[in-house]
Amino acid sequence: MEELIRWSIDVSKDTDLTLRTFLDCQGAETNDFSKFVEDAVRWRMFHLTIMDLRERNANIDPDELQRIIDENVTEARAERYAKEKAEEI
Repeated sequence: MEELIRWSIDVSKDTDLTLRTFLDCQGAETNDFSKFVEDAVRWRMFHLTIMDLRERNANIDPDELQRIIDENVTEARAERYAKEKAEEI
C-alpha cells in the first residue's frame, strides 16, 4: 500500500459544499473526498504537461513531430517486448 501524506488545504465554502454535495449524490464513502482531490490534482498536472508540450512543439513541422513520436513509440514497445521475453525465461 502506498504511503499517504496528510494535506491541509483551503478552499472556498462554495467549492466545499458543491464537492460534498456531488460526492454525497454519488453515494460516496469516507475516503472518496481524498480520492477525488488526488484525481483532480493528477488530471490538472496532466493537462498542464500537455499544454507545455504543445507550446514547446508549436514550431515543429507536424510530419517531423509525428516521425519523432513514431520512433519513440517503436523503441518503447521494443524495450517492453524484450523485458517481457526476459521475464518469461
